[in-house]
Amino acid sequence: MEDNKGNKSKRFKNDKKKREKPEFDQKLLDLARVTRVVKGGRRFSFRATMVIGDKKGRVGVGVGKGSDVSNAIGKAVNDAKKSLINIDISKGTIPYEMEIKMGSAKIMLKPAKEGRGIVAGGAVRAVVDLVGIRDVVSKSLGTSNKLNVARATIGALKEFEIKA
Repeated sequence: MEDNKGNKSKRFKNDKKKREKPEFDQKLLDLARVTRVVKGGRRFSFRATMVIGDKKGRVGVGVGKGSDVSNAIGKAVNDAKKSLINIDISKGTIPYEMEIKMGSAKIMLKPAKEGRGIVAGGAVRAVVDLVGIRDVVSKSLGTSNKLNVARATIGALKEFEIKA
């Protein structure tokens, strides 16, 4: 679109704005449609479970419910920001072996040698990846509920938290 002077319209001038990189990386762990029974029938809403982290030692897990998916994800991210922990990552792994039981979720985390990678499943992998740990071996026992496993993993990592 050009005006009579041959200049391009101002409408497209701001198209090339660089988007700012967000402070935290986000991973959607679980998205569930939940139902509430009311007098007229059923009301549906969405529950989102998010993990956020900066891959430099900060990580948090949050849950949010909303009438649509974007509302639920936004609320979950805000909840995760409130529950951030700051841990020490030495040589890309954890300092020592850790075992924790939280509710029915039992998590085992073991340090691994350089280059081994993240040997973990589902929710544990998401949490340790977003905290910035590169080499770790883990096993999740008990429940397969992603939210409980993620919270148990955060509980295990709190042991390595930097005291401010």
